[in-house]
Amino acid sequence: MIGIGKNRFLVARATKGVLAVAGMVAGYFLGCVLAIQLAEHWLDQYAKLTAVQDDAAYKEARATLDVLKASPYAFCSDAEIDSFRALLFRSEYLKDAGRIRGGRIECSAITGHPARALSLSRPKPTQEEGVLAYSNLTPIRDPKLKRAGLQLGTAYVIIGSHMPARIGPFPMVLDASGQGAAMETGSAAVAGPGPKDGTRRVGDTLYATRCSALRFSCVTASASVPEALRGEAIVIAGTSVTGGLIGILIGVAFSFVYNRSRDLCQQLRRAINSGKLQVVYQPIVNLNTRRIVGAEALARWNDEDGNPVPPDIFIKIAEEHRFVSAITRIVLKRALHDFAEILRSRSDFRLSVNVAAEDLVDPAFMPMLDHTLKNARVEPASLVVEITERSTADNPVAMETIRELRRKGHSIHIDDFGTGYSNLDKLLYLFADTIKIDKAFTKVIGTESVTVAILPQILAMAKSLNLEVVVEGVETEHQANYFSLVEQNVYGQGWLYGRPVTAEEFRGLLAHEWSNALSAADLANAHIKRPRTTPRPQVA
Repeated sequence: MIGIGKNRFLVARATKGVLAVAGMVAGYFLGCVLAIQLAEHWLDQYAKLTAVQDDAAYKEARATLDVLKASPYAFCSDAEIDSFRALLFRSEYLKDAGRIRGGRIECSAITGHPARALSLSRPKPTQEEGVLAYSNLTPIRDPKLKRAGLQLGTAYVIIGSHMPARIGPFPMVLDASGQGAAMETGSAAVAGPGPKDGTRRVGDTLYATRCSALRFSCVTASASVPEALRGEAIVIAGTSVTGGLIGILIGVAFSFVYNRSRDLCQQLRRAINSGKLQVVYQPIVNLNTRRIVGAEALARWNDEDGNPVPPDIFIKIAEEHRFVSAITRIVLKRALHDFAEILRSRSDFRLSVNVAAEDLVDPAFMPMLDHTLKNARVEPASLVVEITERSTADNPVAMETIRELRRKGHSIHIDDFGTGYSNLDKLLYLFADTIKIDKAFTKVIGTESVTVAILPQILAMAKSLNLEVVVEGVETEHQANYFSLVEQNVYGQGWLYGRPVTAEEFRGLLAHEWSNALSAADLANAHIKRPRTTPRPQVA
């Protein structure tokens, strides 16, 4: 037993560990997916912010070209250069402004008059007629830089590179050159008319492209996947931990369900096979004399952890898995073994055993019952068979078994009477001689519940059919007195007269009661001056 419990404990721990690891792994991969999505979001926001600034720069450059075109000053005069410098000073995005003629820069706000050849690629026209766009103008003072510029007639402006501050938790590379005609993918290049707005992943690199609303340039922000994952490490760690916790919770839930369903069934089977099922006995008392006249044999079971399992649960499990007959046999054999001597010596004491629906349709049940009674040398009249109305379920085989039990001399008690299955015709058809009123009716005695009004009707019906009555769940004297006033045979069963106890404890109760009864008889005999005699037990 210890080995089984230990193995189950180890299996439960292993299951929780496996589910926790699986949850962490699943959480990690989910975190990676979320991290990639967040990285694409940051890249898109970065590219979008840059594209917005490009639009603002284009608007400023276009407005400056209009001012230069309408200049009132002489071409590249000192006054005009001063006006260029004034415009450049007030601008936010421009780096230079000046005049172009014959493919040469004649003058600019930065360099003044020195003319030089234009260092730029072939210009491309913009959406506005007459405006040319350059993508790689080289400033004189910093030839390593490549600037974008616009030209309208002889006027030109150079736009500075105003990239926004980095956003997001990882480094990004920004391509704001304005060309955007190719995107490198490994060793090859994907060429096309130009990138489209959106995000994409190529190999281990994430890209987000945003094009200027004014079609001046497109901006692409990129980052490597490993850098993005490192930047979102907190997200990945969070989902991993959450996944692990969810895995543990699932493991706990799985263990609970396993232990309370499939494992309970297996444990119950092992308990039956190893003789671990217990049988206890609850007194049945005549409510008029308050004498014990019988006992009901009840099955009890503790699981392998030592926890008691209610009979309603394990009997239902046995019924659902169709091995409740094994419990019936254990209870019957154990009860007859424990009470055989008492049943043989006292014809007024009867033992009650519950019989399930599965037993009533089992062809081996009656031979087994007869054989067990014969071995115990107990008469059928001493053994009460308790059934529920629903156990017959209008099954002709079950009903014939009940009639056969009655013909052999067994008393038939209808258990849980009044719980929704009661039928007058069925009581007559089953040859029942006793009904057991369910404890749901007993507990409302003394209350204002409408259920109390049904009790007199049940008692009247039993009296008219000449049926005896056993009342279950008697816990108070008030409840017992309610039935003791009835003019018919009524018996009580409940905690007021004793909880279910072992056979040894029950025999002690009987010995104490009979001793008191003998003492009372001796006193009565002495009072009438009769010789003292000890009654001899009757043998059935």
